Amino acid sequence: MNKKSDSRQHTILRLGRYMMQYKFLLLAALFLTVCSNLFSLIGPMLSGYAIDAIKPGTGQVQLERVWFYAGWMVLFYFISSVLSYGLSVLMIHISRMVVYRMRRDVFYRLMELPVGYFDTHQTGDIISRISYDIDTINTSLSNDLVQILATVITVAGALSMMIVISPKLVLIFIFTVPLSIVLTKIITGKTRPLFRLRSKKLGELNGFVEEMISGQKTLKAYSQEERTIAKFDAKNVEAVDAYYRAEYYGSVVGPTVNFINNLSLSLVSVFGALLFLAGQMSVGNISSFILYSRKFSGPINEAANMISELQSALAAAERVFAMMDETAEAADAKNAKKLTNVIGDVVLKDVTFGYRQNEPIIRGLNLKAKRGTLVAVVGSTGAGKTTLINLLMRFYDIWEGQISVDTEDITKFTRDSLRKAYAMVLQDTWLFQGSIFENIAYGKENASMEEVIAAAKAAHIHFYIMHLPNGYDTILTDEGTNLSKGQKQLLTIARAMLLDAHMLILDEATSNVDTRTEVQIQQAMRELMKNKTCFVIAHRLSTIQNADIILVVEHGEIVEKGTHEELMGLGKVYYQLYRAQFE
Repeated sequence: MNKKSDSRQHTILRLGRYMMQYKFLLLAALFLTVCSNLFSLIGPMLSGYAIDAIKPGTGQVQLERVWFYAGWMVLFYFISSVLSYGLSVLMIHISRMVVYRMRRDVFYRLMELPVGYFDTHQTGDIISRISYDIDTINTSLSNDLVQILATVITVAGALSMMIVISPKLVLIFIFTVPLSIVLTKIITGKTRPLFRLRSKKLGELNGFVEEMISGQKTLKAYSQEERTIAKFDAKNVEAVDAYYRAEYYGSVVGPTVNFINNLSLSLVSVFGALLFLAGQMSVGNISSFILYSRKFSGPINEAANMISELQSALAAAERVFAMMDETAEAADAKNAKKLTNVIGDVVLKDVTFGYRQNEPIIRGLNLKAKRGTLVAVVGSTGAGKTTLINLLMRFYDIWEGQISVDTEDITKFTRDSLRKAYAMVLQDTWLFQGSIFENIAYGKENASMEEVIAAAKAAHIHFYIMHLPNGYDTILTDEGTNLSKGQKQLLTIARAMLLDAHMLILDEATSNVDTRTEVQIQQAMRELMKNKTCFVIAHRLSTIQNADIILVVEHGEIVEKGTHEELMGLGKVYYQLYRAQFE
C-alpha cells in the first residue's frame, strides 16, 4: 500500500473518530436510514402485485386489489419520506457538532503552535483552513454521509429483492457492477491529486488577498495597483484552473456510471421479456424487478456523483489535520515551576541562536541587566535586536548558552509565568474589536477604571480618549482603524503600563509618536518602572540617551556597551550610528 493510500485511510479514520464521539446519535441515524429505505423498498413489490391484478387478454382488472396495494404503497412511501426528513435533520445536527469540535480543536492547536509557525505561514492560508476547508467537510458530512448510508442499505435491499424475484436476471449485474467499480476507481485515482491541488491553490489565493488588503496603504503609496492586479490574476487563474480541472474530471464519473446503469436496465428489459415469453416471470415481476434495478443502480450512480465531493472533503480534511499535526511549542520541563516574586535580574551567557540550522544570527552573546536597569539595544537592521527579545520571552529556544532570570535558567520556569513577568509593546500594534477600556485592560484581569485611567494618563492618551463620544466605552473597529497609528501605539503602551510586570520590553514602541510625546512617555515610564528591568530596542537614538546601559549589536554580538556619553567618547560604531542620524 502506497503512502498516498495510507494518508487517505488515516484521514478517513480521523474523521471517523470525530464522528464516533456522537455514536448514539449515529446509531439513531443508522436506525432511521434502515427504516426509511426498508419502507421505500416495499413499494416496488407492491407495485408488481398491483400490476398482476390485471388479467392479460381478458381486460379484467381486480380494482380492489389495485387500490389495496396502491394504498399501502402511499403509506409506506409517506413513512419513508418522514423518516428520511428526520434523518437529514439529525445528520445536519451531528455534522454541526463535529465541525464545531473540529474548528475548536484547530483553533486550540493554533494557540499551542510556536511563534515560528506564524512567521513561516500565510495568515490567509491559515484562515482558509479553519473556515473554507472545514465548511467543505461540513457539507460532506451533512449530505454525502447520509447518501452513503442510504446507498449501502438500498443497494443491499434491492439486490436481495431482485434475487428473490429472478436470480437469472441478477446475473446481468455480475458484468455491469464490476465495470462501474473499475472505471470509478481509475477515474478517482486520477482526480484525487487534482482536488488536493485545488485546496492548496485556494489557500494560496486567500493568503495573497489577505496580504494585499492589509497592505493597501503601502500598495497605493507605491502605485502598485496594476502590478498587484496582475499578480492576483495569475493566482486567480491558477486557483480557477485547479478548480476547473478537479471538477471537470470529477464530473466524468457520474455520466460514466449512469451509462453503465442504463445499459443494465436495457439488458434487464430484453432478458425479462424473454423470461416472460418462456412463462418464467409475470409482468408484475418484471415491473418490480425493473424498479428494484433502478433502486439498485440509482444509488450507485448517486454515489459516483458524490465521489468528487468526497474527494474535495478528504483533501480539505488533509489540510486541516496537517495543521493540527504541526509540532506544538515544546512543553515545559516536568519539574518547571512558576516564576514568582520576580526581582528582574536578567543574564545572558554565551548565547548562540539562529532561525535556520547552521545559520546562527546570535553568537556567544553575553549580557547582564540588573533590577531597575533601562537597557537600550541599538544596531543596524538584521543585527539581531528583535531576535534578542524573542529569546528573552522564549518565543524561540536558544541553541547554546543560558538565559537566566534572578539567577535561575528560564527553562526551569513555565513559559506562561515567564511571559507574564514581562510587559511588551511592539512596533506593530495589535488592538481588537472592543472598547478602549477592554483593550487597555487586556492583560490584567479585573482591572478597575481608575487603574486604566491612570495608565492612559501616564501614556498621554487620556485627554484624547475623553474627547471621544463615549470615552473609554468607545468601540474600536477593525484593529483600531478609527485611530491614528500613534494613538494606537499609545494605547498599547498604556496596556503595558497597567500590567503588574517586573520587566518591560519596548520594540520600536514609540516609532509612530512625535518626539515631544515620546520624551514625556519615557519620563512617565521611568517613574512607573522604578525597580523594574526595561529593555528598549530603538532606531531613534535620541530616545535612549538616558538609558543606564546601551548595547550596540552587530552580527549577533555586542560590540559596544556603556552610557551614551561613554559610547560617544569611544568614537566607534555607536558614534557612527549617532552621526548618521543627526549629522
